[in-house]
Amino acid sequence: MSTLTLSAGRPPAPGAELPARFADLLAAEWIKLRSLRSTYWVLVLSALAAIAININAVHSDFPYIDHPHPAQPGFLPYKYDPLWHGLNSIAAYLMALAAASIGAITVFGEYATGMIRTTLAAVPDRRAMVAAKVTVVSAVTLVLGVLVSTTSFFTTNAMLASRHVGLSINDPGCLRAVAAYALIVPVCALIGMAFGAVLRHATASIVGVVGLLFVVPLLFGGDRYKLLRQIGNCLPLVAEGRLTVNPNSYTTMGKYPPSITGSWIVLGAWALVSVVVAVVVVRRRDV
Repeated sequence: MSTLTLSAGRPPAPGAELPARFADLLAAEWIKLRSLRSTYWVLVLSALAAIAININAVHSDFPYIDHPHPAQPGFLPYKYDPLWHGLNSIAAYLMALAAASIGAITVFGEYATGMIRTTLAAVPDRRAMVAAKVTVVSAVTLVLGVLVSTTSFFTTNAMLASRHVGLSINDPGCLRAVAAYALIVPVCALIGMAFGAVLRHATASIVGVVGLLFVVPLLFGGDRYKLLRQIGNCLPLVAEGRLTVNPNSYTTMGKYPPSITGSWIVLGAWALVSVVVAVVVVRRRDV
């Protein structure tokens, strides 16, 4: 017994290769991500474009705020909604597509170049490798989402302060909207990683992401069939749209809107399922 204990406690022999720590895997994945020039361009340009879209949307509304149309019989009076305009859905769609593309590239890019063989030779533990990739991509895209969300909210409401229609982060629904607007970015990045792991092809992965995020919701919209609408409420961008609705506005999501709690669960479920799919596929399939 004592011999075994002493053997286990011996330092590794000179020249022996130590197993990679998770911090080393994170560093390696960060180097891979930042070594791609396209990553910088996609991140920076999509963030600037999203912020510009939100600012322009609010700036374009100044004439309607200053000179609102008189209320028509049978219609509610005009009430400007800074959340709906300042956290614009078009900008959210742009950020979601950019994040999903980055997530997909981090996976199928290694398979396309053959680098995955080198990665797996250095790190045989595929679960640890995917976990490091998920952590890095999630962190980068979360920072991107927070920057776009907070910058858009505070900038647009500062612009609206002179019109006395701006909102504070402490107003009902504002913090929730800013958080959801930021979180949809890493969630879509993880969805992109799942598509990249399953399809391992650039065009197929991007087409799959676009189909899920933007085409499938069109098939499950409307208020005619409750079941179809409830299925549509389980899609990521629909959940994000529900969480960014101003509770003090006249904006509605139709006859069968998703609940706030259910929308948070949907975002978390999509993130979790995407990670599980990526881990299982990379672990079980051959290179």
